Amino acid sequence: MTVDAHHHVWDLSVRDQDWITGPELQPLRRNFTTADLAPEARAAGVDRTVLVQTITVPEETPEFLALAAAHDLIAGVVGWTDLTRPDIADELARLRELPGGRHLKGIRHQVQGEPDPEWLVRPDVRRGLAAVADAGLVYDLVVLPHQLPACAKTADSLPELTFVLDHLGKPPVARQEREPWETALRTLAALPNTVAKLSGLVTEADPARWTTDDLRPYAEAALEAFGPGRLMFGSDWPVCTLAATYGEVLDLARELTATLGETERTQVFEATATRVYDL
Repeated sequence: MTVDAHHHVWDLSVRDQDWITGPELQPLRRNFTTADLAPEARAAGVDRTVLVQTITVPEETPEFLALAAAHDLIAGVVGWTDLTRPDIADELARLRELPGGRHLKGIRHQVQGEPDPEWLVRPDVRRGLAAVADAGLVYDLVVLPHQLPACAKTADSLPELTFVLDHLGKPPVARQEREPWETALRTLAALPNTVAKLSGLVTEADPARWTTDDLRPYAEAALEAFGPGRLMFGSDWPVCTLAATYGEVLDLARELTATLGETERTQVFEATATRVYDL
C-alpha cells in the first residue's frame, strides 16, 4: 500500500485559483478533480491520499471535507482557517462537526506568501497554532528557505504540535544551491515534533530538464536529517504535472529512496503519513 500525503484539487467554475498566473503556470488553468486523480493514483498503487488546501478562503475546507466523505481515496484533509481569529478553537471544532469532519487532520496557511519572514512567530499566530495542537491536529508548513529559521523557532516553542514541512521547504534545486537551505533544514529536523514531505521537488528544478541526479542531494539531505520515520511521500499533483506525470513522480521518489531497506521504504511511502495524519 502507498499513501500520497500531498495533493490538491480545484474547480475553476466554483472559484478562481488566483495564484495560477503567467505562461509557466498556464497548463494548470483548468479543473483538476478527484475523478481525474483516482485512475492515476490507483494505476500507481496509491490507495490513500491527503488532500491539501490551495487558497486562503474559508469555504474551501468544508468542500474538501465533503469530498473526503464521498471518496474512499481521500483519507485525510489539511484545510485552512485564519489562525489569528479570536475564536479559532471554536472554528476548528465547527469544522470537525461538518459532513466529513472526521477527515480533518491538519491546518495550513500560505506562509510562503507572507512578506514578514517571522510571521509564524507572531503572538496571534502562535496562539492559533496552540489551538491547532489542542484540537489534536497537525500543522503543515508551506514556506520558502528564508522562512525555515522561523519554522524552527515556532516548532521549538510548541513541542505539543507536530509540524509537517511541505516540499522540503522548497530548496533552490534549479540553481543547484544547497546553503543556507540545508543548514536551516537540519536545524528544523533536530526538533522531534517535525516531519517532512518528499514532495514538490520536480517543480523546484528546471521543469523541462530536471534529472534524478539534480534532485538526489536534496532528498539525501532530508533523509539524513529527518530519517525515513519522519519523512513521507507526496505527489503535489496536479502542480507536479508542470514537470512530470503522477507515475513519474512516484517512480522518482522510489528511485531516490532505493538504498533504503524494505521497512524504511514502508515508512516513507505509508507508515509515516498514516501515523502523523492518523489516517
